Amino acid sequence: MDSATPAPLPPAMGTDRTRKIRVPAITIAHGSGGKAMQDLIDDVFLTEFGTSHTALEDQARFPLASLTALGDRLAFTTDSYVVNPLEFPGGNIGKLAVCGTINDLAVGGAIPLYLSCAVIIEAGLPIDILRKIVRTMAETARAAGVTIVTGDTKVVERGACDKLFINTSGVGVIRHGVDLGITQPQPGDVVLVNGLLGDHGAAILNARGDLALETPIASDCAALHELVQTLLAAAPKTRFLRDATRGGLAAVLNEIALAAQVGIEIDEHQTPIRPAVKGFCEILGLDPLYLANEGKIVAVVPAAEVPQALAACRSHPLGTDAAVIGTITDATPGRVVMRTCFGGRRIVDMLVGEQLPRIC
Repeated sequence: MDSATPAPLPPAMGTDRTRKIRVPAITIAHGSGGKAMQDLIDDVFLTEFGTSHTALEDQARFPLASLTALGDRLAFTTDSYVVNPLEFPGGNIGKLAVCGTINDLAVGGAIPLYLSCAVIIEAGLPIDILRKIVRTMAETARAAGVTIVTGDTKVVERGACDKLFINTSGVGVIRHGVDLGITQPQPGDVVLVNGLLGDHGAAILNARGDLALETPIASDCAALHELVQTLLAAAPKTRFLRDATRGGLAAVLNEIALAAQVGIEIDEHQTPIRPAVKGFCEILGLDPLYLANEGKIVAVVPAAEVPQALAACRSHPLGTDAAVIGTITDATPGRVVMRTCFGGRRIVDMLVGEQLPRIC
C-alpha cells in the first residue's frame, strides 16, 4: 500500500476496485510491485480506507493551519503488532493496531488525527482474513475520528513471518496547557486506573487454546482518547498518563518510580481485577499485575483533583470501574510495594522477561 492524502476522494472515472482479486490466498506476486499488488491495494486496502486510487503518493500531506488550530505541539508515535492469534474475543490484530496507536498518542495528551498502516503478509494468508482485518481497521479508525492516510505492503515467503504483522504510526496535536511527563509524579499524588486489569492478556492466552475457561474473557481493546480528554478536562493538573500494555500495571508503575525517583504503594484490595482473571492466573501461576491491557490507563493525579478525576472517568463508558489503587510516596525511591490482602507487603518488581509472548 502506497501513501494517500488525508481527505478521502471518490474513485477515478472508470476505476472498479471491487473484487479484483480472484485467488483465495496471498501469493508472492501480491508484493511484487506489479498488477497483482495494485489489485490487492485497490481491492482490500483502498476500498476499506476510502481513499482514491488517483490520490496515491509516497507521503501524506497535511495543511499546517489545521494542525496548529488544535494545539501548539505535534505528537508522533509508532508501534508494531505481532499478536497470536490474529483474531480473539473482543477484537483482532487490526483493531489492536488502530487502538494501540491512538492510545499511545492519547496518553501524551494529544488529539489523534492521522495513522499510517504498513503490513507484512505471509504468502498463503487467506484473502478473506486479510479483508476482514483491514475492514476492522477502517471501522475502528472511523469510529475514533482518525484517518488512515499512508502505508506500505510487503509479502514474504511462507515461514518468513507468522501470517500477518502490522505497523501503525500516528500523528496527533497536543492542545495548549497540557503538560504530562513521567518525571512529574510527586509524593502525595494518587494513582488511579480506569477499570479491570488483565483482561487482554487473559483473553489472548485463552484464545490460543492453552486453557478452556468456562467463563470466556474478552479483550478490553478500545480507543481511549475521548476518556483521556474527559479526564484532563476534569483534572487539568494530572501529572502523568500511560496505557498499561505489555508488562501490565507493574511495568508502568516501575517505570514511574524509577524515572521520577519516587516510591509507589498500591493496595491489593483496591486494585480491580476480574475474578475470572484472578482464577485464570492462579491456575497458570501468573501474576495479573503483569498481564497486558489494551484499554486501560494508569493516571497519576494530585490528591486535590482525585474526586473530579474519578467522577470524570466513571462518567465515561470506558471508565465505569475506575478506582484509586495507590499513592506516590517519598519512601523507597524507585520501588513499587503492594499491601496484600493478608496484611503483608511485597515488592512488585519489573519482570526480566515476558510472562506471555506475542500478546500485542
